[in-house]
Amino acid sequence: MSVAIVTGSAGLIGSEAVKFFSRLGMDVVGIDNDMRQFFFGEEASTKWNRERLERELDNYKHYDVDIRDFSKIEQIFQHFGKDIALIIHTAAQPSHDWAASDPFSDFSVNANGTLNLLEATRHHCPEAVFIFTSTNKVYGDLPNYLPLNELEKRWEIDSAHKYSTGIAENMSIDQSKHSLFGASKVAADVLVQEYGRYFDLKTASFRGGCLTGPNHSGTQLHGFLAYLMKCAVTGKPYTIFGYKGKQVRDNIHSSDLIAAFYEFYQNPGVAEVYNIGGGRESNCSMLEAIEMCQEIASKEFNYSYSEQNRSGDHIWYISDLTKFKTQYPNWSLKYNVRQILEEIYEFNVEKWTKA
Repeated sequence: MSVAIVTGSAGLIGSEAVKFFSRLGMDVVGIDNDMRQFFFGEEASTKWNRERLERELDNYKHYDVDIRDFSKIEQIFQHFGKDIALIIHTAAQPSHDWAASDPFSDFSVNANGTLNLLEATRHHCPEAVFIFTSTNKVYGDLPNYLPLNELEKRWEIDSAHKYSTGIAENMSIDQSKHSLFGASKVAADVLVQEYGRYFDLKTASFRGGCLTGPNHSGTQLHGFLAYLMKCAVTGKPYTIFGYKGKQVRDNIHSSDLIAAFYEFYQNPGVAEVYNIGGGRESNCSMLEAIEMCQEIASKEFNYSYSEQNRSGDHIWYISDLTKFKTQYPNWSLKYNVRQILEEIYEFNVEKWTKA
């Protein structure tokens, strides 16, 4: 039987992938050592999600392994060998704020960990499809130099600009401020491309916008919409950092992202790069998101404002989905921001109010 390996398998995207591909009848191997708890504290732990997967899925096998440990990674790949048909690599240190506090850990997880997985793939299952969850932070702060207009509740790109439909894959990743997190993800992103070109592996880097969904263990430093809704429900104070709260992000539901992964898995290319997010169909500013959270939770939002924006943070980022949609016309978004927030609320409100 075909095997799918999913790193970060108890996280938001990883767990969505585990459920999806296990339902297809594949044996799914999860690799996750709950580093999210190490990064962000107890509230961000994914232990609850791991236990749920092990309880609900008969064809799921979990390995509590650090992706930086090449010997253990190689043992896993060697054991399953050419039965491995798919690797979905979601494990990461995901916060550009956190990366500055411990650059060694950030780079070793994001860059070295990715290298370990690529090497294991090359040696033990070279015919497998390798999908990497990259980030729009590979573009650094170049999006901040686009011509932006200030509207009442958001920043918006000039309608005459070539990126008015969203930022495309031809934007440079050079000569910009990435944050240390962005730099480690650039290294991983380029490695994934290079292993495709140099060793003819079927690889893809999906450069995500804000990836979200009800299973997100949101925290202040990572998990924008999930943490925002959690604050709305619990009354916990929230701080907006800079840009007048009008910074714009596109948001993609985890299930929509996994559906895109599935399309690539069925018809893979080599060394592909895709910008993936909510695009023009699913995006919001911070102020707009807060308004929606207040309406859905029926509570006044408790927030303050700091003039100091986060270093390297984007003022406006919306993904242009044209390349992926052109290559995979059967794929489309099923969720917009409002629907995502409503699902996050319904899935978590009981848990948050009991805490």
